[in-house]
Amino acid sequence: MTAKTRVSTDAAPAPAHTFSQGVRKGPIVQVSGQGPVDPQTNEYLYPGDVAAQTTRTLENVKAIVEASGATFDDVVMLRVYLTKREDFPIMNEAYGAFVEAHTTSGVLPSRTTVFTGLPREEMLVEIDGLAVIG
Repeated sequence: MTAKTRVSTDAAPAPAHTFSQGVRKGPIVQVSGQGPVDPQTNEYLYPGDVAAQTTRTLENVKAIVEASGATFDDVVMLRVYLTKREDFPIMNEAYGAFVEAHTTSGVLPSRTTVFTGLPREEMLVEIDGLAVIG
């Protein structure tokens, strides 16, 4: 039986609560929901700018994926949580640019987008991910 291990990196923000940045068990990596936070200062960035928040959030997800030993090409699923339906086209454009630039295999991850409230008022987007190494 493969042990479950915590994934941790200084290249992404430290968790604010009682959870891991990511968890790996065998070839499976689950990244906890990330927001538009600077990993060095833990400050929320780009108030009101969903495109910049999306890019920063995906950079945090990517850093955790890479800390697990995976690559962004190993990501099979990304879940996007938005606070406003009208932000979808702007998020989608920033998301598409990032994912296409960091997916060299040509097979983009699956995605679900949900509209919901988020833990911090300044957060317009949160993203979590699932990767399978191999």
